[in-house]
This record gives sequence, C-alpha cells and structure tokens, in this order.
Amino acid sequence: MIINESNYYISPEEYLEGEKVSQIKHEYIDGQVYAMAGASDAHVTVTGNLFTLLRSHLRGSGCRVYMLDMKAQIQTSNRYFYPDVMVTCDQRDREFEYFKSYPCLIVEVLSESTEGFDRGKKFASYRELESLQEYVLISPRRMNVECFRRNQQGRWELFPYTKEGEVYLASVDFSCAMTAIYEDVELLDDDVD
Repeated sequence: MIINESNYYISPEEYLEGEKVSQIKHEYIDGQVYAMAGASDAHVTVTGNLFTLLRSHLRGSGCRVYMLDMKAQIQTSNRYFYPDVMVTCDQRDREFEYFKSYPCLIVEVLSESTEGFDRGKKFASYRELESLQEYVLISPRRMNVECFRRNQQGRWELFPYTKEGEVYLASVDFSCAMTAIYEDVELLDDDVD
C-alpha cells in the first residue's frame, strides 16, 4: 500500500542504495519514491500461504520464490515494485541481489487502497517484462483469484478462480486448492460487499 511520495527526483541508483538502509519500504516510479504502509492479517496470511506452497513445489527446480521484500525491476519504464510473491526461473536474476528483472510469475494480494493501482498502472508496468507469463491478483477478503496469463500471441487472458476449486499457474506448472491459499484466513460472507 503506497502512503506518500517524495517531492524531488531520485535516481534509480540512489533509490536502491537508500532501500538497503531504510526501515520503510518504498516503491519507485520515474524518479519518485512512494512509502508503503503495512498490510492486514489476511493479506500477510494469504501471501505466506502461497509463498510456502510455491516454495515447496519449486524446491530443486532452479526457480526462486520471493515474497514481500524483493523488488521487481521494470527497466523499460524506470520502476521498482515490491510484489507480494514473485517467481523467477531465469539464471540472469542470480546476479541481482536486491531486485529481480526476469520474473515469470508475479502475485499481488489486493487491498482496498491499492486495488485500482494493482489492476491498472502497476499491471501495465509489469506487462513490459518480456519474461512475465502470469500476473495474479488475490482478494484477501473472499475466495477470489484472478490469473492473467500471456498467450502465444502475447495477449493477456483472464483465468478467474472462485470458491473451493483448484488454482492452476501455468508459468510454474503449479496447482493447489483454493482452500490452501486461504488457510487460516477469516473471509467475508458471500452476500456482504
């Protein structure tokens, strides 16, 4: 969740150095730095559940799973974001200690204050990553997972998952029950907005 921005231009190099010592995480967009606020219990639990499931699935595969504190670099548009969960299977990412440039999967757990940004400008930025095959949005309040998958023509297709079905992530050949993602999460009733 972004809570404020700086008032002057910061170079990408200054941003990366500052993040190494900052006690607050910031996302970086075109020379501006945006502080991030904390997340809800449901948000953190969903993120942790998915990280654990993916880490177990990908163990020994050469792919790496990151959560919360690893930045995704979108070099073409001069941006750095902190995805909730990110997977990279590209060996080139091994050379970057504080960010990854070639993720195949990015997951954002939605919050009321950032949902529009995650669906709009952030997704537009992520689509610039040629390596990205899937972008997943997860509601922490209802069993609702939306997987945007790049098809062979380079177009993004939506694969929605609801209720207690199976979620499939083709980028890492992973499937799990929706209930596994939402384990220990207190959900809203279906008839409540």
